[in-house]
Amino acid sequence: MLSVRGVRKIYPSAAGPVEAVRNLTFDVRRGELACIVGPSGAGKTTLLKIMSGLLEPTEGEVILGGKKVTGPPKTMAVVFQEYGRSLFPWLTVHGNVELPLKNAKVPTAERNQRVHEALEAVGLGHAHHRFPWQLSGGMQQRVAIARAVAYNPDVLLMDE
Repeated sequence: MLSVRGVRKIYPSAAGPVEAVRNLTFDVRRGELACIVGPSGAGKTTLLKIMSGLLEPTEGEVILGGKKVTGPPKTMAVVFQEYGRSLFPWLTVHGNVELPLKNAKVPTAERNQRVHEALEAVGLGHAHHRFPWQLSGGMQQRVAIARAVAYNPDVLLMDE
């Protein structure tokens, strides 16, 4: 389902090139759960950005469902560590979770059902009409997770 092949990422810097990811190769099959573990600065977020098509590798490639990833795949959702930046403060919790479904032109009744189920799954069924700024940081993170889950992706990438 998802293959990472020889991925390497080098960032230029004034002090010289910085290698964030070095020759990484692995496969994740459908239904598998995989965790990338390492200390701060090890390149985990860089790898997730490459896997999600948001960042081009210096070398190597990512294959999803037999196709090379060259941009964000429609069958993938990502929850980044900086969840606060991904939530729209002027939208309610419901609106934030619903947004990618609206963009995908999912019918209204189905959107509402999926939003409801996703918010219930993360323990925020009571918070539909609240705004992100009315929630704790942990609750905001769960809104970002609910948004990804409601989208029903084939692959879900989560950064911490």
